[in-house]
Amino acid sequence: MITEPSRQIHLDFHTSESLPDIGAAFSREQFQEALKLGRVNQINVFAKCHHSWSYYPTRVGKPHPNLKVDLLGGQIEACHEIGVVAPIYFTGGWSAHDAETHPEWCMRTAGGDFVTHDWPANPGPSDAKPTFQWKELCVRGEYHELMLAQTEEICRDYPVDGFFYDIYRPHEICYCDQCRAGMASEGLDVTVESDVERYRAQTMQRHMKALSDVILASHPRASIYFNGLTALDRPQSFRYGLHRVNTKNDLEDLPTTWGGYDKFPLRAKIFHREKKPVVAMSGKFHTAWGEFGGFKDPEALRFEAASMIAYGASCNFGDHLHPLGLMDMTTYKNVGHAFEYVEKIEEFGLNSVPASNLGFWASYELEADEGLARMLLEEQIDFDAVGAGDDLSRFQTIVVPSHAGVLEGSEQQLKKYVADGGTLVLLGAGALNKAGDATVIDCGGTFLGCPDYDVDYSVISPALIAAEGADTSLHRSTELPESPFLNYAGALHFEIAESAEPLAELEEPYFSRTYGAYCGHQNTPNKPGVRRYPAAWRSGGVIVMAHGLDRMYFINGAKVHRDFFARVLRMVHTDPLVEADLPSAGRVSLLHQPQHNRYVVHLLYG
Repeated sequence: MITEPSRQIHLDFHTSESLPDIGAAFSREQFQEALKLGRVNQINVFAKCHHSWSYYPTRVGKPHPNLKVDLLGGQIEACHEIGVVAPIYFTGGWSAHDAETHPEWCMRTAGGDFVTHDWPANPGPSDAKPTFQWKELCVRGEYHELMLAQTEEICRDYPVDGFFYDIYRPHEICYCDQCRAGMASEGLDVTVESDVERYRAQTMQRHMKALSDVILASHPRASIYFNGLTALDRPQSFRYGLHRVNTKNDLEDLPTTWGGYDKFPLRAKIFHREKKPVVAMSGKFHTAWGEFGGFKDPEALRFEAASMIAYGASCNFGDHLHPLGLMDMTTYKNVGHAFEYVEKIEEFGLNSVPASNLGFWASYELEADEGLARMLLEEQIDFDAVGAGDDLSRFQTIVVPSHAGVLEGSEQQLKKYVADGGTLVLLGAGALNKAGDATVIDCGGTFLGCPDYDVDYSVISPALIAAEGADTSLHRSTELPESPFLNYAGALHFEIAESAEPLAELEEPYFSRTYGAYCGHQNTPNKPGVRRYPAAWRSGGVIVMAHGLDRMYFINGAKVHRDFFARVLRMVHTDPLVEADLPSAGRVSLLHQPQHNRYVVHLLYG
């Protein structure tokens, strides 16, 4: 049974007070016609926007000064008449008029400045204003009370399907007067950044719990989501478990603007671990939110929607309503093209879990995680997310990105996993403890230190070339250079045990490129035959690759590094649940639907 509707729209309405006739052309029939054309079964409608204006007759907040109708109520009624679910949007950290009229509500830096986004020192009224620019609000004190009062008002006056609260940024810490006083009362030290971070997390937890309690008291089946807590480059959310307040997990990503199409698969796999509905959120825009008149090609929407279903998520595309209240029919025609296809395949993707015997131990560090995921995706090596405390027994192999300390605290769990026949592939600093001064588990090597040079070169050993299981049963282009190949960042230095099997060695350059000594246009060449350290080795069930190949692939994208990694991985990951031979833009996802007693393979190319 689908617990979150499959074909969703997120309808923004951030509307200036300088515009007239807000919502004046809204028509219930035209609104419904657009939703039917788009084959939409859920749409997030709006109560309060980034300009601070509300779109219903609030007695607590501030209605838009040029609004004459109850736009929120009209949209909810129009949706419910045709069986469309209508959660309610409410802004959080970005509320422009509130910030200007109540500067005491704003977050502050340690130096007392506003926490802002792209805000110049003294902008003039006719200066061009950057996009996505705001002063961040602190969700405590009077501003929290205002949000709580408006939430109570909406819950009392409207049939609530859910709430979508926006702009929650746990990686930004606050030194406002209220937070300073609160930290002092709880014995926290405002000069210690970790204490300030902890207090910020506690503030957000209290705020979100209060809002959730109000909603669930009168609407116990309502969905609740705080946007910004599922971004993988905000480890504070995961460190303090902030995302767990959500009843579902929306994964916002605009791939044509925010870093491409490979962010979503890893995020989907990570959040399936939460055993809550996963929703993939993209946009109808060519660039980003609020792009009036911008359109993504219908086939691009269809590919994104297919990808969402392939990784077990409901689909959501963002739109922005015209200030007059008219829906853009071309937008819903384009979305309908994608959602028509979704209707045909959604039963084979929703209510499923990823099925793979390759585990990905996420570090929540952007370049490491996304670089590793990208190599796996382009090799069509399917994987599932795994972490501390999970059942490791279903994984033949676990790969670990190059982030120091990612395995700290799980040493005994991993020791048992390897003893029971499991295998590990550790990249770079992923083999180290949090301090970065020793290996975190027994891997047949002793950490000696960081690289001496800006680059180095890998030399593949005959053992790796001839290794049994290094090639899959399918033909793949994995021939590796016999000559030394360049690494754009140096390897960590290890000394390996006599019992360990070297897979590759390092050759270092004559010197780093500096003003004191340089060679040619780029990197200094290798010093042939001088090999002091390993580039990769195997010790029992553990393989260590001394470079941060994941980060290098994220930044530089050299296929030789992906081939090297894949060759090493396939030495131990010999029995994948699914194999595919596709070009690098192809994607494969295996899902399990136990309720239907079936596995489903999704193949994508775009």
